[in-house]
Amino acid sequence: MNLSGGYWLWSACLRYIFTLPLMGILVWKQHGVQAVWCAIKQQPLAWLLWSTVGFGLFYMPLTAASIYGESWFVAATWQVTIVAGVLLTPLFGKTIPIKNLLCAGCILFGIFLLQTAHLSQMQAGGILRALLLILIAAFSYPLGNRKMMVICPQEFSTVQRVFGMTLCSMPFWIVLSVYAGVTHGAPSTGQLTQSFIVALFSGVIATVLFFEATNLVKHNAKQLAVIEATQSGEVIFTLLGGVLFLGDLMPSLVGCVGIAVIVAGMICNSLVSMQTK
Repeated sequence: MNLSGGYWLWSACLRYIFTLPLMGILVWKQHGVQAVWCAIKQQPLAWLLWSTVGFGLFYMPLTAASIYGESWFVAATWQVTIVAGVLLTPLFGKTIPIKNLLCAGCILFGIFLLQTAHLSQMQAGGILRALLLILIAAFSYPLGNRKMMVICPQEFSTVQRVFGMTLCSMPFWIVLSVYAGVTHGAPSTGQLTQSFIVALFSGVIATVLFFEATNLVKHNAKQLAVIEATQSGEVIFTLLGGVLFLGDLMPSLVGCVGIAVIVAGMICNSLVSMQTK
Protein backbone atom coordinates (compact mmCIF):
# COMPACT_ATOMS: atom_id res chain seq x y z
CA MET A 1 0.00 0.00 0.00
CA ASN A 2 2.87 2.34 0.78
CA LEU A 3 4.53 1.66 -2.58
CA SER A 4 1.25 2.31 -4.41
CA GLY A 5 0.94 5.74 -2.82
CA GLY A 6 -1.39 5.05 0.09
CA TYR A 7 -0.92 7.23 3.18
CA TRP A 8 0.63 5.08 5.93
CA LEU A 9 -1.66 6.45 8.64
CA TRP A 10 -4.75 5.32 6.74
CA SER A 11 -3.19 1.88 6.39
CA ALA A 12 -2.82 1.71 10.18
CA CYS A 13 -6.26 3.07 11.06
CA LEU A 14 -8.27 1.13 8.50
CA ARG A 15 -6.98 -2.22 9.72
CA TYR A 16 -8.64 -1.75 13.11
CA ILE A 17 -11.68 0.13 11.79
CA PHE A 18 -12.45 -2.90 9.60
CA THR A 19 -11.46 -5.37 12.32
CA LEU A 20 -14.03 -4.03 14.80
CA PRO A 21 -17.23 -5.08 12.94
CA LEU A 22 -15.67 -8.42 11.94
CA MET A 23 -14.80 -9.21 15.57
CA GLY A 24 -18.18 -7.84 16.66
CA ILE A 25 -19.96 -10.40 14.50
CA LEU A 26 -17.92 -13.24 16.00
CA VAL A 27 -18.60 -12.10 19.58
CA TRP A 28 -22.28 -11.53 18.84
CA LYS A 29 -22.60 -15.09 17.54
CA GLN A 30 -21.05 -16.30 20.81
CA HIS A 31 -23.51 -14.13 22.79
CA GLY A 32 -20.54 -12.45 24.46
CA VAL A 33 -21.05 -8.75 23.71
CA GLN A 34 -22.78 -7.97 27.01
CA ALA A 35 -20.02 -9.65 29.04
CA VAL A 36 -17.36 -7.59 27.25
CA TRP A 37 -19.25 -4.37 27.87
CA CYS A 38 -19.68 -5.16 31.57
CA ALA A 39 -15.97 -5.95 31.95
CA ILE A 40 -15.00 -2.66 30.27
CA LYS A 41 -17.35 -0.68 32.56
CA GLN A 42 -15.64 -2.18 35.63
CA GLN A 43 -12.13 -1.04 34.57
CA PRO A 44 -12.56 1.49 31.74
CA LEU A 45 -9.22 3.28 32.15
CA ALA A 46 -7.24 0.03 32.23
CA TRP A 47 -9.02 -1.25 29.12
CA LEU A 48 -8.46 2.01 27.24
CA LEU A 49 -4.80 2.27 28.27
CA TRP A 50 -3.60 -1.25 27.57
CA SER A 51 -5.72 -1.71 24.45
CA THR A 52 -4.20 1.47 23.04
CA VAL A 53 -0.71 0.25 23.97
CA GLY A 54 -1.24 -3.28 22.62
CA PHE A 55 -2.89 -2.27 19.35
CA GLY A 56 -2.31 1.47 18.85
CA LEU A 57 1.32 1.85 19.93
CA PHE A 58 2.06 -1.44 18.20
CA TYR A 59 0.59 -0.96 14.74
CA MET A 60 0.89 2.79 14.23
CA PRO A 61 4.72 2.89 14.65
CA LEU A 62 5.15 -0.37 12.74
CA THR A 63 3.21 1.02 9.78
CA ALA A 64 5.10 4.31 9.97
CA ALA A 65 8.38 2.38 9.72
CA SER A 66 7.39 1.38 6.17
CA ILE A 67 8.27 4.95 5.12
CA TYR A 68 11.89 4.72 6.23
CA GLY A 69 12.78 1.07 5.74
CA GLU A 70 12.28 -1.59 3.12
CA SER A 71 9.57 -4.14 3.89
CA TRP A 72 12.13 -6.92 4.41
CA PHE A 73 13.95 -4.73 6.92
CA VAL A 74 10.78 -3.90 8.86
CA ALA A 75 9.62 -7.53 8.93
CA ALA A 76 13.00 -8.79 10.10
CA THR A 77 13.69 -6.06 12.65
CA TRP A 78 10.22 -6.53 14.14
CA GLN A 79 11.47 -9.85 15.53
CA VAL A 80 13.12 -7.90 18.35
CA THR A 81 9.67 -8.32 19.93
CA ILE A 82 10.76 -11.88 20.77
CA VAL A 83 13.42 -10.53 23.12
CA ALA A 84 11.11 -7.74 24.29
CA GLY A 85 8.53 -10.28 25.41
CA VAL A 86 11.12 -12.17 27.46
CA LEU A 87 12.48 -8.97 29.04
CA LEU A 88 8.98 -7.93 30.11
CA THR A 89 8.56 -11.08 32.23
CA PRO A 90 9.64 -9.44 35.56
CA LEU A 91 6.76 -6.94 35.26
CA PHE A 92 4.40 -9.84 35.89
CA GLY A 93 6.15 -11.23 38.96
CA LYS A 94 8.23 -13.90 37.27
CA THR A 95 11.92 -14.32 36.54
CA ILE A 96 13.39 -13.97 33.07
CA PRO A 97 13.78 -17.43 31.47
CA ILE A 98 17.48 -17.19 30.61
CA LYS A 99 17.54 -20.19 28.28
CA ASN A 100 14.63 -18.79 26.28
CA LEU A 101 16.35 -15.40 26.16
CA LEU A 102 19.46 -17.05 24.70
CA CYS A 103 17.32 -18.87 22.12
CA ALA A 104 15.61 -15.58 21.21
CA GLY A 105 19.04 -14.00 20.79
CA CYS A 106 19.99 -16.84 18.46
CA ILE A 107 16.89 -16.19 16.35
CA LEU A 108 17.69 -12.48 16.17
CA PHE A 109 21.25 -13.25 15.11
CA GLY A 110 19.92 -15.41 12.30
CA ILE A 111 17.62 -12.61 11.18
CA PHE A 112 20.58 -10.21 11.18
CA LEU A 113 22.56 -12.60 8.95
CA LEU A 114 19.58 -12.88 6.63
CA GLN A 115 19.52 -9.12 6.13
CA THR A 116 23.24 -8.21 6.05
CA ALA A 117 23.35 -8.08 2.26
CA HIS A 118 20.61 -5.43 2.23
CA LEU A 119 21.71 -3.15 5.06
CA SER A 120 24.32 -1.37 2.93
CA GLN A 121 21.54 -0.27 0.55
CA MET A 122 19.77 1.82 3.19
CA GLN A 123 20.60 5.31 4.43
CA ALA A 124 21.71 5.60 8.07
CA GLY A 125 18.97 8.13 8.92
CA GLY A 126 16.25 5.86 7.58
CA ILE A 127 17.62 2.90 9.52
CA LEU A 128 17.65 4.83 12.83
CA ARG A 129 14.13 6.19 12.41
CA ALA A 130 12.78 2.79 11.40
CA LEU A 131 14.57 1.13 14.33
CA LEU A 132 13.09 3.57 16.85
CA LEU A 133 9.56 3.07 15.54
CA ILE A 134 9.92 -0.71 15.45
CA LEU A 135 11.33 -0.80 19.00
CA ILE A 136 8.25 1.07 20.28
CA ALA A 137 6.01 -1.42 18.49
CA ALA A 138 8.05 -4.43 19.59
CA PHE A 139 7.63 -3.69 23.30
CA SER A 140 4.04 -2.37 23.07
CA TYR A 141 2.56 -5.49 21.46
CA PRO A 142 3.55 -8.09 24.10
CA LEU A 143 3.05 -5.59 26.95
CA GLY A 144 -0.52 -4.77 25.92
CA ASN A 145 -1.35 -8.41 25.27
CA ARG A 146 0.00 -9.64 28.61
CA LYS A 147 -1.61 -6.80 30.59
CA MET A 148 -4.98 -7.57 29.05
CA MET A 149 -4.64 -11.27 29.86
CA VAL A 150 -4.40 -10.19 33.51
CA ILE A 151 -7.27 -7.69 33.34
CA CYS A 152 -9.76 -9.84 31.42
CA PRO A 153 -12.03 -12.18 33.40
CA GLN A 154 -10.84 -15.79 33.42
CA GLU A 155 -13.99 -16.96 31.62
CA PHE A 156 -13.38 -14.63 28.68
CA SER A 157 -12.71 -16.22 25.31
CA THR A 158 -9.88 -14.96 23.13
CA VAL A 159 -12.44 -13.59 20.67
CA GLN A 160 -13.99 -11.50 23.46
CA ARG A 161 -10.59 -10.19 24.52
CA VAL A 162 -9.59 -9.18 20.98
CA PHE A 163 -12.97 -7.57 20.38
CA GLY A 164 -12.77 -5.62 23.65
CA MET A 165 -9.24 -4.43 22.91
CA THR A 166 -10.19 -3.40 19.38
CA LEU A 167 -13.23 -1.50 20.70
CA CYS A 168 -11.22 0.29 23.39
CA SER A 169 -8.48 1.27 20.93
CA MET A 170 -11.06 3.02 18.71
CA PRO A 171 -10.67 6.51 20.28
CA PHE A 172 -6.99 6.38 19.28
CA TRP A 173 -7.79 5.30 15.72
CA ILE A 174 -10.64 7.78 15.31
CA VAL A 175 -8.41 10.71 16.28
CA LEU A 176 -5.71 9.56 13.83
CA SER A 177 -8.32 8.98 11.10
CA VAL A 178 -9.58 12.56 11.46
CA TYR A 179 -6.01 13.80 11.17
CA ALA A 180 -5.37 11.59 8.12
CA GLY A 181 -8.55 12.83 6.45
CA VAL A 182 -7.77 16.50 7.08
CA THR A 183 -4.14 16.31 5.95
CA HIS A 184 -4.28 13.73 3.13
CA GLY A 185 -7.93 13.33 2.18
CA ALA A 186 -9.87 10.09 1.94
CA PRO A 187 -8.14 6.75 1.24
CA SER A 188 -8.33 5.31 -2.26
CA THR A 189 -10.55 2.37 -3.21
CA GLY A 190 -7.45 0.19 -3.56
CA GLN A 191 -6.25 1.08 -0.08
CA LEU A 192 -9.69 0.35 1.36
CA THR A 193 -9.75 -3.07 -0.32
CA GLN A 194 -6.24 -3.99 0.78
CA SER A 195 -6.90 -2.76 4.32
CA PHE A 196 -9.97 -4.98 4.54
CA ILE A 197 -7.87 -7.97 3.48
CA VAL A 198 -5.27 -7.10 6.14
CA ALA A 199 -8.03 -6.72 8.75
CA LEU A 200 -9.51 -10.13 7.90
CA PHE A 201 -6.32 -12.18 7.70
CA SER A 202 -4.13 -10.32 10.19
CA GLY A 203 -6.50 -8.38 12.46
CA VAL A 204 -8.96 -11.24 12.92
CA ILE A 205 -7.54 -14.66 11.95
CA ALA A 206 -3.86 -14.20 12.89
CA THR A 207 -4.50 -12.10 16.02
CA VAL A 208 -7.11 -14.49 17.43
CA LEU A 209 -4.90 -17.53 16.81
CA PHE A 210 -1.83 -15.89 18.33
CA PHE A 211 -3.69 -14.48 21.34
CA GLU A 212 -5.33 -17.86 21.97
CA ALA A 213 -1.90 -19.54 21.91
CA THR A 214 -0.49 -17.03 24.41
CA ASN A 215 -3.59 -17.42 26.60
CA LEU A 216 -3.08 -21.20 26.79
CA VAL A 217 0.39 -20.76 28.33
CA LYS A 218 -0.03 -17.42 30.12
CA HIS A 219 1.01 -18.90 33.49
CA ASN A 220 4.26 -20.35 32.14
CA ALA A 221 6.85 -17.68 31.27
CA LYS A 222 9.08 -20.14 29.39
CA GLN A 223 6.32 -21.50 27.16
CA LEU A 224 4.97 -17.99 26.62
CA ALA A 225 8.42 -17.03 25.31
CA VAL A 226 8.27 -19.98 22.91
CA ILE A 227 4.88 -18.93 21.55
CA GLU A 228 6.07 -15.36 21.02
CA ALA A 229 9.21 -16.64 19.29
CA THR A 230 7.14 -18.40 16.61
CA GLN A 231 6.60 -14.93 15.09
CA SER A 232 10.08 -15.25 13.61
CA GLY A 233 8.61 -17.68 11.09
CA GLU A 234 7.12 -14.73 9.24
CA VAL A 235 10.58 -13.76 8.00
CA ILE A 236 10.97 -17.05 6.15
CA PHE A 237 7.43 -16.94 4.76
CA THR A 238 7.94 -13.34 3.63
CA LEU A 239 11.16 -14.33 1.92
CA LEU A 240 9.53 -17.27 0.14
CA GLY A 241 6.56 -15.16 -0.91
CA GLY A 242 8.84 -12.48 -2.32
CA VAL A 243 10.91 -14.98 -4.32
CA LEU A 244 7.94 -16.97 -5.63
CA PHE A 245 5.48 -14.16 -6.39
CA LEU A 246 7.28 -10.81 -6.45
CA GLY A 247 10.49 -11.63 -8.29
CA ASP A 248 12.81 -11.07 -5.32
CA LEU A 249 16.31 -12.51 -5.48
CA MET A 250 17.27 -15.60 -3.51
CA PRO A 251 19.27 -14.87 -0.34
CA SER A 252 23.05 -15.08 -0.40
CA LEU A 253 25.03 -17.86 1.25
CA VAL A 254 25.17 -15.79 4.45
CA GLY A 255 21.42 -15.33 4.21
CA CYS A 256 20.90 -19.09 3.91
CA VAL A 257 23.02 -19.55 7.04
CA GLY A 258 20.77 -16.99 8.74
CA ILE A 259 17.67 -19.02 7.86
CA ALA A 260 19.29 -22.13 9.32
CA VAL A 261 20.13 -20.23 12.54
CA ILE A 262 16.52 -18.99 12.82
CA VAL A 263 15.15 -22.52 12.48
CA ALA A 264 17.71 -23.82 14.99
CA GLY A 265 16.74 -21.11 17.49
CA MET A 266 13.04 -21.96 17.19
CA ILE A 267 13.78 -25.68 17.70
CA CYS A 268 15.95 -24.94 20.75
CA ASN A 269 13.18 -22.79 22.19
CA SER A 270 10.73 -25.69 21.88
CA LEU A 271 13.20 -28.17 23.42
CA VAL A 272 13.86 -25.85 26.37
CA SER A 273 10.12 -25.55 26.95
CA MET A 274 9.66 -29.34 26.91
CA GLN A 275 12.38 -29.78 29.51
CA THR A 276 10.49 -27.55 31.96
CA LYS A 277 7.16 -29.36 31.85
